[in-house]
Amino acid sequence: MIRKIIVSVSAIALAACSNAGTEQLVSTSAPASLDDSAAPDTMRWLYGSGEGAAASIQTWRQIADYAVAVSRQRKVPESVPLGLPDVEGGIDTPSCVAGDGTMKPFAAVFDVDETVLLNTGYEYWAALSGKPFDADEWKQWSDNGAGIAAPVPGAVTGLRRLREAGITVIFNTNRNSDTAAGTIAALEAAGTGPAVHLETLFLRGDDEMGSRKDGRRARISQDYCVIAMAGDNLGDFADVFNADESAIAARRAMVARGEYAQFWGNGWFLVPNPVYGAWQEGSIGEVFPTERRWKPQPGDAPATMEP
Repeated sequence: MIRKIIVSVSAIALAACSNAGTEQLVSTSAPASLDDSAAPDTMRWLYGSGEGAAASIQTWRQIADYAVAVSRQRKVPESVPLGLPDVEGGIDTPSCVAGDGTMKPFAAVFDVDETVLLNTGYEYWAALSGKPFDADEWKQWSDNGAGIAAPVPGAVTGLRRLREAGITVIFNTNRNSDTAAGTIAALEAAGTGPAVHLETLFLRGDDEMGSRKDGRRARISQDYCVIAMAGDNLGDFADVFNADESAIAARRAMVARGEYAQFWGNGWFLVPNPVYGAWQEGSIGEVFPTERRWKPQPGDAPATMEP
């Protein structure tokens, strides 16, 4: 997950936290009548719609089907391509053979936010308050959202199937490393755990690469044969995709054509998230290529393509 300041889609903040008894996040500054205000369309889709739930379940079923099938193959296993630091092109396929000649155990690697956990409580406050992103409030949510954050539809069943097949589940998230305890608690409470920091949970701050995940992927691949990856942002697969988020057409072409196109559904799985992410870049001119533009003509003249 990559969290950014969102204009008119999702200003991000967190409810006040009560320290009495079990910590709960509640609104203390906004009148209840604001609950009747229209939620942003993207949030309606992801957090409230049946279509959003169906898309997530479908993706998680595909993840489990694929990974379990690969784990049962008789041939020598191969890792999926991973974003790795200091390799030509930014993506490589690590060996599944350890230094002593033994096979590494299978693993599937997942982002957390809006891939495994839905930050519905946090985004509720974002929609209600209209406040811009506040790092302190995000930390409060990361530390104390356990029991409020729900699993992404399909994730509990999908992760259970992977673990039952002997595939280690590893989380690689850009939550900060100082929120490890809260993140573990949230995963456990949602039924998607367990997780152990620096063993099956890796966070921003665990290395010197900041929000870039390639270093953490390299560390994971030293001990595991990674047979599937899933996330809601291209950076969950390789940092090279987010190297230039402003290059709208080139970034899309890199994903949709050529060597990378074959990975989607074939070891790489994108979980839908229309609420936030690197996709937010792009003007009308950047999103709509010249050769794909169209305008209706006045009167009875036939509609034409844009010149």
